[in-house]
Parts: sequence; structure tokens; C-alpha cells
Amino acid sequence: MSLMEFPSIITLFHIKLVSSLVFLSIFTTTLNPIIAAKDCVFPAIFSLGASNADTGGMAAAAFSLPNSPNGETYFHRPSGRFSDGRIILDFIAESFGIPYLSPYLDSLGSNFSRGANFATFGSTIKPQQNIFLKNLLSPFNLGVQYTQFNGFKPKTQLIRNQGGTFASLMPKEEYFTEALYTFDIGQNDLMAGIFSKTVPLITASIPDLVMTFKLNIKNLYNLGARSFWIHNTGPIGCLPLILTNFPLAIKDASGCVKEYNEVAQDFNRHLKDALAKLREDLPLAAITYVDVYTPKYNLFSDPKKYGFELPHVTCCGYGGKYNFNDVARCGATMKVMNKDILVGSCKTPSTRVVWDGIHYTEAANKVIFDQISSGNFTDPPIPLKMACNRNLA
Repeated sequence: MSLMEFPSIITLFHIKLVSSLVFLSIFTTTLNPIIAAKDCVFPAIFSLGASNADTGGMAAAAFSLPNSPNGETYFHRPSGRFSDGRIILDFIAESFGIPYLSPYLDSLGSNFSRGANFATFGSTIKPQQNIFLKNLLSPFNLGVQYTQFNGFKPKTQLIRNQGGTFASLMPKEEYFTEALYTFDIGQNDLMAGIFSKTVPLITASIPDLVMTFKLNIKNLYNLGARSFWIHNTGPIGCLPLILTNFPLAIKDASGCVKEYNEVAQDFNRHLKDALAKLREDLPLAAITYVDVYTPKYNLFSDPKKYGFELPHVTCCGYGGKYNFNDVARCGATMKVMNKDILVGSCKTPSTRVVWDGIHYTEAANKVIFDQISSGNFTDPPIPLKMACNRNLA
């Protein structure tokens, strides 16, 4: 071989190598479209849901306990959240550099420039018909929250266009399409069923629940929403509220009420299937189903792995095997030996899973957030930062 021929061989080798790499890149991207997905820049978040996502809505609308331990770990004051500190929604906001969401219902000091939170304690997907339960739960069901959002959107733009002091506190018009829409609701519907119906009747009601959920997502889509991050429901059979009220119920190996967790899992299966169908119906939407059930259940089945102890024992509570009392919940005042005492928190909330018998501690919320935001518990399997990407299922 002459020296004249050598550069030609190198050039040919280079062309073949580049062609192979291009083919490999296209082939890999075709097999795994997530590789080609982009990171999302959400300018705002709009949240709908119940108490696991409430950042002060119910405290503003109906009641607040001024001496409540809620918020003590992070905010060092009652924050309107049902936790000792931050909730999952707060960690979602932090991950995008968005301030903690102001509750839609709070008229004092709210800033909606980067989103709003319509979630409230006790909210349900469907309005409750049982009079007793109706009085215990929030009137702000998912349909009402949608109606609130529907009114909120044009009013904010009216205020922005008027200018003045409040204009800067309202979201820009394009944010309503570019925002992330989060949902965390359904647990109260199932809880209401557990305390008033047989398991077969609860199970029979689930398809209608999910259909109503799906309808509200469609309604938001019709108003311009495009990116949806939708939590399923957690293992309700592991909560001290359930364990205290149903002491004779059959438990699984993790100490949770088996049949009520099965109810939650049935709801989750229906929701996952409905969202898969919804992706076909709403081609411009990026819909992510988020499994919070599994990482939450793992905290009860293997607490030591995550640095927790006494997973079923309430941190902020009083009395009984699970330190939970329906009559005197976290932050309430009760009489003990003719003395008024505040139902306060345990010494180290960071080592506990359950905060008040129903909701989770900040430490548990952070563990759950870290897992779901990775994409390991979502359908399609994408991380939170890519939740604006469509057609990845």
C-alpha cells in the first residue's frame, strides 16, 4: 500500500464510523424516546386536590389552630399544611425554582404570579351525599375546584391588564398553557366509603369516581392546560386513623389493613387505565400517572431502610397503640386529669413516617418526592423535569 492511498483509507473509515454512530443514535432514540425528550421549564404550577396538597386553603376558608404544631419543623409556625413541614407539592415547586403556592382561598398576602393552589383538606372527587360525611368533608370537591379555576383565569388577566399594585401578583396569560397541573385527590372518597359502606359497594363506586376525575382533567385541557402530573392514592390501610378505628381487621405482613389497601390499589388501577385512554383522546397533552402508593407503602414495610422508626405510630397525637385519637387530633386541646393540654408532636418528627394519623411528616414527604420525581414510579417512566413531553408512553 502506498502512502498516497493511506489518507483515503482513513477518510473512508471516518465516514463509516460517523454513519454508524448516527445510526446508533437514531436507533437508540427510536427504542427509547425519553433520551430525545427535553427538560421542562414550567413557569407556574396549578394544584388541585385534597389535604396532602393543601398549603393553607382550608385554614383560610374555615378553621385554623393558632397553636398547632403543623409546620414546626420547617416554617416554625402553623403553615396551613397538614405536616410538620413541607409537603410533596412544596418539593415539586422547589425543584422548578417556583415559590411555595399560595392557596386560592387565602385573600391575605397571596401571590399568584407563579401559580395557585386549589386543594383543600377533606376535598373529594365527587360531592358527598351522606349528610354526616358531608359535614366532615370539604365543600370544595374537584368539580368546585375546577369552577374556581375557570373563574380565576380570566379575572387574573383582567387585573393584570388594569395595572397597578396587584398586576404583578397575577400569572401571565401564557403561563396557563405552559404550567404544570398537579392532582392529589381520591383518598377522601375512599375513606368516606370505608366509614359508611361495605367493601363491595366501595369497589363498585370506583369507575364512576375515576370517570369524574377524568372529566375534570378534560375540562382543564379545554381551558388550555397541557402538562398533567397526577398522583394515585396511597396505602390508606396503613394509616393510624384506619388502624385505630378497625382494630380487628386483618393485617398484612407490614401491619396494614389488607382489604382497605386493596381498595386503594383497585382505584389506582382504574385511574392508570383511564389516563392511558385519555392520552389518546387529548393528543396535545402530556399526562403522567404518578404512583405514590408504592413509595409510601415501602415506608411502612421497610422503615429502617429509609431511616424511620415506629411507622404506624402518629407523631402528633395522643393515646392508644397508634398514638391517635379521633376526638383529640394534632393541635387540639384536651383535658387530662382536669388540665387542658395541647396535643403536640413527638421529639423527633424526622424519624417518623406519619405526622397526625392521616398525613406524612416532612421527612417522609421528601423521601416520597425523591422517588417519584426520578421517573421510577411514573407512567410513562419519565422524571418530573420532563413532564411536559408528549407521546412518551
